[in-house]
Amino acid sequence: MPANAAQNLPASLPEPARFVPYGELGTQPNVIVDGPPQKATVLTLSHWPNNDTPAELKRDTSTAIAFAYLDTPALHREQTIVSNSHFDEDGLFSMFALVNPALATRYRELLVDASRAGDFGVFAHRDAARLAFTVEAFTDPEISPLPRSTFAVCERRRTAHLYAAMLERLPAILADLDGHAKWWREQDDHLEQSLAWLGDGTVGIEERPAQDLAVVRIPLALPECHARRYLHTERAPLHPFAIHQRTQRNRLLRIQGQRYELQYRYESWVQVHSHRPALRVNLQGLADELNDRESAPGTWCAEGVMEVAPRLYLDGVEASGIPEREFVERVCAYLESAPVAWDPYDWPG
Repeated sequence: MPANAAQNLPASLPEPARFVPYGELGTQPNVIVDGPPQKATVLTLSHWPNNDTPAELKRDTSTAIAFAYLDTPALHREQTIVSNSHFDEDGLFSMFALVNPALATRYRELLVDASRAGDFGVFAHRDAARLAFTVEAFTDPEISPLPRSTFAVCERRRTAHLYAAMLERLPAILADLDGHAKWWREQDDHLEQSLAWLGDGTVGIEERPAQDLAVVRIPLALPECHARRYLHTERAPLHPFAIHQRTQRNRLLRIQGQRYELQYRYESWVQVHSHRPALRVNLQGLADELNDRESAPGTWCAEGVMEVAPRLYLDGVEASGIPEREFVERVCAYLESAPVAWDPYDWPG
């Protein structure tokens, strides 16, 4: 799919909305995309937990929800203010759909696909991954072409600066994605190599459907590369997008020798429409169990179940003293028996 592929325009589009930073909304009636509403919010277009998005608009990503809204004139609001509490690809693309609906609709397929890449690490077309990589590069203060002042502020102001800057720059990126290759090339090369390793069997994925678990076995010899997701940079031998392209399992157990890391995918934090991932259990109990068993001089740590993509990992030492077979068996038994700790479809918070 070329980056400039046009779509048929709907017969009726709402008037373009105006972006106002989340912290400056006050009592102004507003539309919120991809985040939590405020008291003055008149419409929410979000896949966040327990949102108030109209049922007929529900989709997997907030960008898809925003386009469903554009398709539904009966729900169009005269309200011209749109905002969001945080910045990411899905937030940017869903906001762009409301701020520039005519142009956004021309790139609808690409933007929706790229919102899935940014949030879930999956895509139908490679340009979608490249668009997500480009946005991530623009948010990296080490390499971003944006002014240094964009990042030398608190998170609330940085979010506002990023939206203002990227809403202005996104049309040029969409019109010439190949011309922005310097911003996506490094991650795209990492993704290409990772997909090749999965394709030739260098890296293997064992699926365990009963636990909604994928066991990813990675050779120790594979070099680490940079991967940037959710506005954070990590080093990993296998690009996360490659793993997510090859399995739909929501729990991922990466194994390199006796290095182990268990992680939830983002899909189980939000309300996805196309399928229901297994609900999250609190991994702290598993960390406690592993610490009782661990012989290596490290500590098993579990990130909070309400984090976007929480991990269970060994801190202080690279390799565990627990044999692989035992470790996998303990993980599977715990995931099957522990009580649900997070349900994005029914959560009082």
